[in-house]
Amino acid sequence: MDKDIFFTPEGLDKIEKEIEYLKTVRRKEVAERIRVALGYGDLSENSEYDEAKNEQAHVEERIAKLENMVRNAKVVEENEIDKDTVGVGTHVKVKDKKSGQEDVFDIVGSAEADPLEGKISNESPVGAALIGCKIGDVAEVEVPDGVIHYEVVEISL
Repeated sequence: MDKDIFFTPEGLDKIEKEIEYLKTVRRKEVAERIRVALGYGDLSENSEYDEAKNEQAHVEERIAKLENMVRNAKVVEENEIDKDTVGVGTHVKVKDKKSGQEDVFDIVGSAEADPLEGKISNESPVGAALIGCKIGDVAEVEVPDGVIHYEVVEISL
C-alpha cells in the first residue's frame, strides 16, 4: 500500500498539467522520432531508433510515476490548515538561535519540494522538525554540521 503524498492545490495542479503535457505533446514528439528513425532502415545499427525508444520509455515511466502520485495525493486545503501550528501548506519564518539569521520556508509535500524556492518537504529534516511547532517553539534540527535550533517566529498561509 502506498502512503499519502501531500500536495497543496497548486502543487497537484502542476503535476496534473505535467501529465497532460507528457501525454499530449511529448508522446507525439517521441512517436514522430521513432517513425522517422524507422525510415532509416536496419534497426540493429540504428542509434536514432534506440535513442527514441529509450526516450519513449523515460516518458512513459514519468507518466506512470506522476499518475501514481496523483492516485495517492492528499490535498491540503487552506481551510483545513491550523494557522497556529506549522504543517503542510504553511509559510513559516524561523530564526536560528545561534546566528540570529532568519529564514522563511513554505512547508510542502515531498513531491513539491524545491529548496531553491524556499519550499521544503514535510519529510526533510528541517520540515519534519518544524511540523507541529507553534510561534515561540524551538525546533532542534540535526544537520551535517551539528544541530540547529530554529525558533518559530511567524506562521501564515
